[in-house]
Amino acid sequence: MISCEKKQDASTEKTPIPLSYAQGFEIFQGKDFWEVHVTQGYTGAEKTFRYLVLEENSGAEKTGFDAVVQLPISKVVMTSTTHIPHLDLLNSTEKLVGFPQTDLISSQKTRKLIESGKVTDLGNGPSANPELVIDLQPDWMMISTLGEDLRYLDLFAQAGIPAVINGEYVEQNPLGRAEWIKFTGILLGKYEEAKIAFEEIEKAYLDAEKLTQNLSVSAKPKVLSGVMYQDIWYAPGADSWGARILENAGGSYIFADQSGEGSLQLSYEFVLDNGLETDFWIGSADFADLKAMGNSEPRYQAFTPWKKGEVYTYTAKKGATGGLEYFELGYVRPDLILKDLIKILHPELLPEYELYFYKKLDEGK
Repeated sequence: MISCEKKQDASTEKTPIPLSYAQGFEIFQGKDFWEVHVTQGYTGAEKTFRYLVLEENSGAEKTGFDAVVQLPISKVVMTSTTHIPHLDLLNSTEKLVGFPQTDLISSQKTRKLIESGKVTDLGNGPSANPELVIDLQPDWMMISTLGEDLRYLDLFAQAGIPAVINGEYVEQNPLGRAEWIKFTGILLGKYEEAKIAFEEIEKAYLDAEKLTQNLSVSAKPKVLSGVMYQDIWYAPGADSWGARILENAGGSYIFADQSGEGSLQLSYEFVLDNGLETDFWIGSADFADLKAMGNSEPRYQAFTPWKKGEVYTYTAKKGATGGLEYFELGYVRPDLILKDLIKILHPELLPEYELYFYKKLDEGK
C-alpha cells in the first residue's frame, strides 16, 4: 500500500517549524522556500495571510499566496517602531529605505541612516502615502494594522510590492511578542540568526523570572497601573502583556481580577476603592515629575504611591528626536522590562542592575 501512495512533489514538500510562545503565525520550511502563515494579523482577524519566501533559484510554485518575497533582499519598508529593533538585532539596519514619521525612531543605528538621507519619511503612514512606498520599490514592506486599512494591500500587490502583516501586538505572552523576530528573520533570509537572537532573549527572561518564583503572597507588593483620560481610568487588563510581566516580576496587580487582553476602562471611584493603599504605581504615562502629574489631575494626589514618591514611568530613554525607546525596543526585549520591574519591586534580587526603560519620578519644582 505504501508503494502505491502518491508521493508529494519535492518542490512543494514542507516541514512545520514549531514556535515556543507565539500563536499568531506559523512557519513551514521547504527545500528552497519558506511559508509563513499569519493567523492573527490583527485583533479579531478571521483571515489567514499566507506568505511565500523564495531562496535564490527556487522552483517552488508561486500561486495562491498573499505575498511572495524573493531572496536576497536589499530594500525594506517598516511601518512600526517595534519593527526597527529586528533590523538592528539581525544586522540589517541598512536595508531600511522608508518609514512613516521617522522622528519616532530611537535606534541610534537607524538615526544615522535617517540623518544621511537614506530613509524616506513616509509622512503619517504608508496607507496615506502609498505613492511614496511605490516610488521606493522595496523588496517587501511590513505593516502593523488594526484591520481597517487592508484595502491598501491590493494596491501594493498591483504595484509588485509584497506587503506582509506583522501581528506581534496581538500576542499577550511577552516572549510571544519577542518571537516574531523569527518572522522578520525569514523575510530577511536570516532565520538562523533570528532564532539565536530570540533564544538569548528567552534565556534572559526566564532567568529573571526564576528570581521571583518562590516569593510568598505577602512578599509581593501591591501595584497600581494606568492613568485617567476624561474621567476614565485606563489600565492593562488581567490577561494582557503588561499584566503578565508585572506578575512575572513578583508584583500583586490590583486589577488581576479584571479580565481582558486590552485596556480596562474603569471609573475613578472603583480605582480609588481598590488602589488607594497600593505600594507602587507603575506605568503612569510620561509625566516629567510628581508635581506635574498631580497638577494635571489633582485626584492622583490621593493615592499612597504618589504621596510616597513610588511612581515609575517608562520614559528613561528617549531617542534624539523624542521617540520613547520603550515603545520601540520593548516588544522584542521583554527581558529588560522584566528586570526593570523586578529591580523596582524587589531591588534585593538584582542588586547590581540599573533600570533601563523605567525611572522614578522625582518631586519636581
